[in-house]
Amino acid sequence: MDNGAFASKQQFERLYIEHHRWLCSLLRRKLGNSVDAADLAHDTYLNLIRKGRVPSVEDSRCHLTQIAKGLVIDLYRRRHLEANHLEALMQQEESLVPSEETRALAAEALVQIEQALHDKPSKAREALLLCKLHGMCHRDIAAELKVSVSSVEKYIAAGLRACYPYVSTAGL
Repeated sequence: MDNGAFASKQQFERLYIEHHRWLCSLLRRKLGNSVDAADLAHDTYLNLIRKGRVPSVEDSRCHLTQIAKGLVIDLYRRRHLEANHLEALMQQEESLVPSEETRALAAEALVQIEQALHDKPSKAREALLLCKLHGMCHRDIAAELKVSVSSVEKYIAAGLRACYPYVSTAGL
């Protein structure tokens, strides 16, 4: 990072101009389409802008790649969740299928939850997902993340606190 100072608009612009085309190309190869690649490249730069810092010139591509890889993983997770949700809906009796409005509210809540988790440190996000999506116990999550069980408990609690406003308002 540049001396620990907050980045200027010119530093962000330079980073964008010098690496945007390369980042889009990298993501297009990973994702197989230019629409998702452009979206994730955009989100990569937004991530940096939110942090207010740019990497040093020599670390730029490595740093952009690391952020983009995390966003690709998040995209695949979200699509997996959506597919599972749609599959579960298809298997329900017609009288139990939620209304279009309920489904729209749930989808909106999922997007908000995703954003809330995206704003958390990666280990907190990973701990919550391993617990809630994969049913792993705290001890196994601690081993996976190479942290203590008490850290896992704190990560999960922080993730749940971040998600709670969206879960409660959507009735999830």
